[in-house]
Amino acid sequence: MLPIPNDISRTMRDYLAEIYRLADRGQDDSGYISTSALADLLDVSAPAVNRMVTKLKESGLLEHEPYQGIRLTDLGQREALKQLRFHRIAEAFLVKVMGFGWHEVHDEADRMSQALSETLAERMNAMTGYPTHCPHGEPIPTAEGELPHFQDDLLVNAPLNVDLEITRVRTRESDRLEYMAALGLLPETHLQVLHKAPFNGPVQLKVGSEYRIVGHNLAELIKVKVS
Repeated sequence: MLPIPNDISRTMRDYLAEIYRLADRGQDDSGYISTSALADLLDVSAPAVNRMVTKLKESGLLEHEPYQGIRLTDLGQREALKQLRFHRIAEAFLVKVMGFGWHEVHDEADRMSQALSETLAERMNAMTGYPTHCPHGEPIPTAEGELPHFQDDLLVNAPLNVDLEITRVRTRESDRLEYMAALGLLPETHLQVLHKAPFNGPVQLKVGSEYRIVGHNLAELIKVKVS
């Protein structure tokens, strides 16, 4: 078991969670992200990000390599997933208990998760029926900061004419989520890819008995697995 620093603040955990999100949505399997991308995501200044990066590195939560960027250590990833657990439980609670739409909950869950105690999070988890995934399909980590192994891929990389299941979506933009819902492109939905136009053109789908055409940019936000 890795030792846990005693002085991890909520702000530090928030940074760790955002670093994990960026790395998870990136195309680089190394796990490295740029500090500029982190600053853009958080809408904070580069000097502020650099100060926090230094603090996280000194606490053993982060690695920083010149020309590569930053990535979480094993301990940093575990603490990031603990924070993401709070966030994803809050999202599930807002949708399943309070009746919010999946396109409305990201920012609210961010604010809620910053104030949640473990006791309150577990009560919300129980009231929601112990969900395994958030409304967007992301798995909810354990209280120990662990995730089950799973394998999925972007819809744009999926094979043709094979039965697929949507596992998760990689956007939290409200208008995109509303549009996906209108097309029926929700987690656990089954579909097939019928055709991919060349040069990043549109993708033709069969969703149940209906047909859909989505742009390449939208298809890059959807992850699937062979069902």
